Amino acid sequence: MSTALDTRPAATTAGSRAEAPAGLLPVVLTATFMTALDVFVVNVAAPSVQADLGAGPSAVQWVVAGFSLALAAGLVTAGRLGDRYGRRRVFALGLALFTLASAGCGLAPTASVLVGARVVQGLAAALMGPQVLAILRTAFEGVAQARAFARYGLTMGVGAVFGQLIGGLLIRADLFGLGWRSCFLINLPVGLAALALVRRCLPESRAPQRPGLDPVGVLLVTTALTGLVLPLIQGPALGWPLWTWLCLGGSTVLLTGFVVHQHRTRTTTTSSGTGTAAPLVDTRLFRSRAFGAGLLAQLAFWLGQASFFLVLALHLQQGRGLDALGAGLVFTAIGLGYLLTSNVTHLVTARLGGRRTIALGGLLMAAGLGLLALATYEVPDGTVWWLAPGLFVDGLGMGLVIAPVTSVVLAGVEPSLAGSAAGVLATVQQVGGALGVALIGLVYYGANGGGGVDPGSAFGRSVTVLAVLELVLVGLVRLLPRRG
Repeated sequence: MSTALDTRPAATTAGSRAEAPAGLLPVVLTATFMTALDVFVVNVAAPSVQADLGAGPSAVQWVVAGFSLALAAGLVTAGRLGDRYGRRRVFALGLALFTLASAGCGLAPTASVLVGARVVQGLAAALMGPQVLAILRTAFEGVAQARAFARYGLTMGVGAVFGQLIGGLLIRADLFGLGWRSCFLINLPVGLAALALVRRCLPESRAPQRPGLDPVGVLLVTTALTGLVLPLIQGPALGWPLWTWLCLGGSTVLLTGFVVHQHRTRTTTTSSGTGTAAPLVDTRLFRSRAFGAGLLAQLAFWLGQASFFLVLALHLQQGRGLDALGAGLVFTAIGLGYLLTSNVTHLVTARLGGRRTIALGGLLMAAGLGLLALATYEVPDGTVWWLAPGLFVDGLGMGLVIAPVTSVVLAGVEPSLAGSAAGVLATVQQVGGALGVALIGLVYYGANGGGGVDPGSAFGRSVTVLAVLELVLVGLVRLLPRRG
């Protein structure tokens, strides 16, 4: 019996496989950009938030952690909500909630209110993220789908790479005397404009049998992901107290229980023919070699992204004495390389295939990180722009990886499971980012054996480890189907 997923189009609402409306990509990618931007812009705003609201270090940390935790914990469930209630409907709900929460962040009178608004922002981002991927999977096909995913990758990268620069410019401009608040309030006009176009520009699609939500599965996966991501976020700063290890161990048990429950739920639903609750994650997805191997490649890639941006920002600001805006300008070297390749990724993929394109991108990233290590060790007192060649080459590689590795994971998934698959994919991205920050944090702060950290040595060691990680990505690509 074949284990490949059925890739024939499943029944969806009218218009899901007709020619996509012209405004579809701008609307969904606007939401993607806002989410990516708000992950990184808060790092720039943190010092101003602390001074303005009188927030302590713990509160400021939770301004960052609250968003990431809510986002990671909600993605799997959000993907299934789109399958059941309609991806356009759930996307619109997430976009409206994100815009409202941004207003709450920008107007927050206290640090506690800001933390609460950031948690709501994270939940809203979780509602939107899987719907964007599922909409791209169901609204486009063939070359148009490859181009759509390329634009998605471009948008994510621009938000991540230029987030610090945009935040620095907004704070420096001090629009209407708003200071750091403008970093959040700028989402209001953008979000409202996108929301006004949702009904006109986005076709509705959903799984044909409107699967149930499986409340036991929701509880298991939400608790498990919270127990996994929370210690990864808090552990490095707190010195890994006992509760962090207990959470990690408990999350492993809960995730195992979730997988067993999902398999039993699918079996029961299939045998009865009418099951009241379909699994949140259909285990048939993992029969696809592209899906399983693609998730491993995704994990390896995202292990290195947030952690790289973190250690680079620390090196530039603590080691080189740059302010947030100056550090943001250095980040443009990555952005230039990223823009150059991400705009033509779909053409490169059409010529080389997804597997070779991802491998080429991984090799370029490893080479760029190697150049950064070389510049750090060989010219430690040189101008910061000695880092530019390595950053540029790393950006070239990033542009060749983000879109193809996402497309490979979702391309073979039948449309009826697109939301569930997108939720798993987005969760792997978030968990990979949190795990990477924790692991590279150990490398960075352990560079001098726990003493005062020399930023140059710490950065050089960190990017060397990250270069090896990119070579691991290249090796994992071999597991992907040759046709990819």
